[in-house]
Amino acid sequence: MDDFTLLMAVYANDDAAFFRAAYDSATRQQTRPPTFVVLVRDGPVGTDIADFLTEVESDPKVTVVRLEENRGLAAALNAGLERITTDIVARADADDICLPQRFAVQIPLVGAGLDIVGSAIEEFTDDPAVPGEVRHVRTTQNDIVRHARMQCPFHHPTVVFRKQAVLDAGGYPELPNMEDYLLWVRMIANGARVGNTDQVLVRYRVGAGAFARRGGRKLARSEAQLQKEFRAMGFTTRWQYVRNRLLRGFVYRHMPASWRQTGYHLWTRLRRPRQSTPRADREAHAGQ
Repeated sequence: MDDFTLLMAVYANDDAAFFRAAYDSATRQQTRPPTFVVLVRDGPVGTDIADFLTEVESDPKVTVVRLEENRGLAAALNAGLERITTDIVARADADDICLPQRFAVQIPLVGAGLDIVGSAIEEFTDDPAVPGEVRHVRTTQNDIVRHARMQCPFHHPTVVFRKQAVLDAGGYPELPNMEDYLLWVRMIANGARVGNTDQVLVRYRVGAGAFARRGGRKLARSEAQLQKEFRAMGFTTRWQYVRNRLLRGFVYRHMPASWRQTGYHLWTRLRRPRQSTPRADREAHAGQ
């Protein structure tokens, strides 16, 4: 049986009740629970979260890494990776819900040779039991690589990966709100074996203001840097770079939040996975 470690980060703005529910769903409620857990406290937190961290830390399989200052998600996850001793690492966020079979499905896929595997997600607003929109994923290496040139190919809270493959790609880069996307592409460029299951294994919380937070100058700056990185490593062509800067960096990041929400859901439906074709396989290697 493959040992694996659950990696989560929590900070002051996280909701203590959501965090507790997320933790339980990824540990006690799993049919294949993690062997170890590493929780990173990214700076000072409120009493409720602090008490919960102390409570779970009594379990010898749980390690709590406490950062004195809030350093951001990338730094927090890199600090957590330093404390992990297993080859396989599973990510989870502090406010989502993992379905009970999540790790029973994903761990064997990594054990069989994949360096990273994610899954589809189902969005929810208040009650995770109320069905919401499903965000599908590409599942084959070629489709994932092709898709990654325009849109993030993995839902970050769903991934399970090999620690060494992440370290070989430089770990989580310091790029606000885009650290995961850049990491996945660096892994792909580094020869990682990638895959997804299009089974919903995580229920993803979409709170009020979610689409407002996906726009603005800060995100536009991160988007610009992301696209420059892709072009510099030869992952995108010149045309793809211009297209992404225009559509992702300018239009999407600067439109009103209500338009962004409508456009996002329309784009998600239009981009539902299709069967890979020989032409798609050829395009997957274009620009490399």
